[in-house]
Amino acid sequence: MSSTSVNAVAIPVESTLIHFYTPVNLADAYAIILPEGSSTNTEVLGRFIFAHQPAWIGALMRVRDAIVSLFGLKTAKALAEDNRSTRRVGPFRIYSVGEHEVILGEDDNHLDFRLSVFRSEVAGKTQLTLTTVVQCHNLLGRLYIFFIAPFHRAVVKASLRRAAKRGWPKKEH
Repeated sequence: MSSTSVNAVAIPVESTLIHFYTPVNLADAYAIILPEGSSTNTEVLGRFIFAHQPAWIGALMRVRDAIVSLFGLKTAKALAEDNRSTRRVGPFRIYSVGEHEVILGEDDNHLDFRLSVFRSEVAGKTQLTLTTVVQCHNLLGRLYIFFIAPFHRAVVKASLRRAAKRGWPKKEH
């Protein structure tokens, strides 16, 4: 795996998300190798990924928000503007921050999801893995996942590629 290639991988066994939901309606993980000298802070890396997404992802999110608002679901825009007592990375609530992993996500009437930004050493290189797990609560959630899954996969891969092209944040001294 090169420092710009993104590959589908198994959910890291050390990740908090490995058995997070039962049942799980969607689970995937994508990884990229970080260049030497990159930050090892998972929160910094997660913030960097979501701050530098391709423009088409923003357009896609606006379309998503327009559609889901008709069903009374939370919009990404409303979540990003949520200034309650929760820390956020973009529209995602931060649930936990550890040395090797930050857990983001959100709960809604139709489904709950968690996203992990997980840093590990693989074959002497630093690998960053984005894992998503989703648990649906009803038919609306299952329909949502059915239609959104292909877009979700494209967004995750494009986000990692874009972060690599922009240049990962440097290690803190």
